[in-house]
Amino acid sequence: MKFIFTPTAEEQFDRLTSLHRRRISTKMRFFAAQPDPLKFAEPLIDSHEYRFRVGDYRVIFEVLHDVIWVIAIKRRDEAYR
Repeated sequence: MKFIFTPTAEEQFDRLTSLHRRRISTKMRFFAAQPDPLKFAEPLIDSHEYRFRVGDYRVIFEVLHDVIWVIAIKRRDEAYR
């Protein structure tokens, strides 16, 4: 499975420190390489979206046609507002 960032998620990713960008990209490659990456994810309530936890950040995504579409990358205190 591969992952693609939406333009919004890409902007959020670019604003992160290099340490956080590296951690998130490493984790995303790990999740995408798994046969079932959703076993590492939590579904969001009343939505078709999921989230991965990467330290203090949450990667919000959807899975469509065997592609992980990253919708947003937010700090945990901002992710669920």
